Amino acid sequence: MILNGNTIISDDIRDVSFCCDLDKCKGACCIEGDAGAPLEEEEISLLEDHIDDIKPFMRREGIAEVENLGVFDYDAEGKFVTPLVQGRECAYVYFDNGIARCAIEKAYSEKKITFQKPVSCHLYPIRINKIGENDAVNYHKWPICKNALENGSKQKIALYQFAGDSLIRKYGRNWYNKLLTLLY
Repeated sequence: MILNGNTIISDDIRDVSFCCDLDKCKGACCIEGDAGAPLEEEEISLLEDHIDDIKPFMRREGIAEVENLGVFDYDAEGKFVTPLVQGRECAYVYFDNGIARCAIEKAYSEKKITFQKPVSCHLYPIRINKIGENDAVNYHKWPICKNALENGSKQKIALYQFAGDSLIRKYGRNWYNKLLTLLY
């Protein structure tokens, strides 16, 4: 379906049930994969501006990576992403009782910064790809999220509901309300 003439929304956004279950997955999406989380250009500036406020929540390995490489890296396609520690977890990850958590989000929740975390992380498992001038809003199916699919199904939470706050953050309340009218 097409919304506002510039977003193409996969039916999976409506049809997939999804709700993270961190006790089971341990935040694997912040650890697994072959590249860091996608970053928007303006997010790089925010990270550069606030890195000193984020560092106290980071692990020393992540700090070393950021000091060595900078607040961002490039993926295989040359797009901006968060740096990885030794090609594995995001440099901004810290661990809390064995669960991968985000140092950027921790700095935000502690009111040290006004930047919540990269919108791609907030949206996950939704990924946005450009098709010409349009945004393709898609579900990124990944086996590590098997428990989130089961949890979403059990709790009857659709992906568009689970990601509601992040979709509003990305596109605005009016866009999300239009999405809801299309889905019903």
